[in-house]
Amino acid sequence: MGTEVGEERRVQRVLEFFFDYGSPFSYLVDTQIADVARRTGAALAYRPMLLGAVLKATGNRSPMEVPAKGAYMGVELQRWAKRYGVPFQANPFSFRSNTLRLMRGAVASQRLGIFAPYHRSVFDAVWRMPLDLGEEEVFRGLLRRAAIDPEWLFHAMEEKETKDQLRRNSDEALERGVFGAPTFFVGEEMFWGNDRLGWVEEALRGERKETSMSTPEAKG
Repeated sequence: MGTEVGEERRVQRVLEFFFDYGSPFSYLVDTQIADVARRTGAALAYRPMLLGAVLKATGNRSPMEVPAKGAYMGVELQRWAKRYGVPFQANPFSFRSNTLRLMRGAVASQRLGIFAPYHRSVFDAVWRMPLDLGEEEVFRGLLRRAAIDPEWLFHAMEEKETKDQLRRNSDEALERGVFGAPTFFVGEEMFWGNDRLGWVEEALRGERKETSMSTPEAKG
């Protein structure tokens, strides 16, 4: 049957979430973003990317490289965790400077259909109850507790398709103007930072006039 003249057809909006496990604000966003998607009826698309590669390509720097900014960021993280009512602890371990393996794990888990338990476990182990995921046995133990076979996941992490997909995600992020994490897209409108979630929700509800890019003032 044809669509009658004047009948509105609802198309489900997609909320894209570009993230890296080494980004504390990505963790905080992750505790909230599924609720945003549910409230607005949006489809939530998790887009793992390699933040280090994005920062290097854009000439951006981690706030932790600027002492005063890093100190203030620590205060902001605690404020947002309190506002959201979620646990947060700074992770002292050095693996955070290179999250390649964790991000390949995210892509591999998506390919294997086990993204939800992997994603939740890794973010919690980095920022909720910090573990040293750079230690092989620690990482394996985390996976086992999430009912994920480490060997199965590790095999998929080393496959060419996993490596290529993470590279494609990161390249696409750069092509679309991403320079930090967390970054969101509603259509082609980009939002950066944890404190842009309100604007993201407005865009998903169709309450914002779409522009090419939001003003980047938030901390990523």
